[in-house]
Amino acid sequence: MANPKRGEVWLADLGIAAKVRPVLVVSVEYSDGDYALISVVPHTTSTRGAAFEVAVPVPRLKAGAFNVQGLLAVPPRVFLRKIVDLQADQMELIDAGLRQWLGL
Repeated sequence: MANPKRGEVWLADLGIAAKVRPVLVVSVEYSDGDYALISVVPHTTSTRGAAFEVAVPVPRLKAGAFNVQGLLAVPPRVFLRKIVDLQADQMELIDAGLRQWLGL
């Protein structure tokens, strides 16, 4: 079973409507007493210029943005393969977008 970690971009099968797409893991690891869910932000190449799209250039991904408004909690079984790790400065941009979206 996949063991995705915060800051990693994975290819994930999000179901028929959401399809297979890259996602960024934004949650910390869960323990045995927690629900087996991992919070992710999907990457999209169909950007709209929305306030909650965070454009972060990432090697091995097509140009696009991480849609922090599309924050999801998914089980480990949806993760297919790891694509790349984000750098700390890239994660700071995502975290800022998440804080804005969640009002934190």
